Amino acid sequence: QPSPYYASSSSFVRCLAPTKIRFVKSTGYLLTPQWKRPLSHRKRSVAPKSAVDEVSAIDPPPPPPPPPSSSGNGGSADPELIASLKIKLLSAVSGLNRGLAANEDDLQKADAAAKEIEDAGGLVDLSTDLDKLQGRWKLIYSSAFSSRTLGGSRPGPPIGRLLPITLGQVFQRIDILSKDFDNIVDLELGAPWPLPPVDVTATLAHKFELIGSAKIKIVFQKTTVKTTGNLSQLPPLEIPQIPDALRPPSNRGIGEFEVTYLDADTRITRGDRDELRVFVIS
Repeated sequence: QPSPYYASSSSFVRCLAPTKIRFVKSTGYLLTPQWKRPLSHRKRSVAPKSAVDEVSAIDPPPPPPPPPSSSGNGGSADPELIASLKIKLLSAVSGLNRGLAANEDDLQKADAAAKEIEDAGGLVDLSTDLDKLQGRWKLIYSSAFSSRTLGGSRPGPPIGRLLPITLGQVFQRIDILSKDFDNIVDLELGAPWPLPPVDVTATLAHKFELIGSAKIKIVFQKTTVKTTGNLSQLPPLEIPQIPDALRPPSNRGIGEFEVTYLDADTRITRGDRDELRVFVIS
């Protein structure tokens, strides 16, 4: 008897008659004997269809966190919070004559108010926000002035050691292209009676370079003194630089400070001896 699997179409039904075949409706193998069915289809899955269809064997990875804001110091802070903290700092330093009239309690209040802004603003990155340094900045407070020194730690001449000096406005002029960093100081020099005092503007010229992300190093170049007021017609006087061999170890004409807060109109710095300085754009 020929095999039922090679029968012609006309004898197909006749040849299948002696063969015992069990039909399984749910598998689709209607004409296949049970011993020929694949092993995987002999047992039905005990898992519900909904569980197989809807549950993934491997969970997808979580989405990456959003990148942090890089819009400078204060870019990720609440603008209203920063504005209120600025007012608090200005209130703390107002009436202190840029720090000349500050006592120990005033110094602590100003330092605490500055730290609040620094904490709220976050870290400064001058490698991406160096352009914010550009311009003329007016000094409104320096903790170093309470010790009666113009430069704080260094560099900078002492006040009142050689002549009676009254400190006027203090500015910093920064050019990020030429790397010029000038401290501009208005001074009133006392003169023996009956001569009137002399008003001058001293410009302490420096070059600066960026160290790390927020620290600035300045190197003293020269000092130029220009009379103002009634003697403004006099030419400026350039004070020669003291040779390095004659300079004391504490004043090598090099200083460093860290910019701890910076935005479009306010800058806070801390020097290499932790003196606090607050500037506003002029």
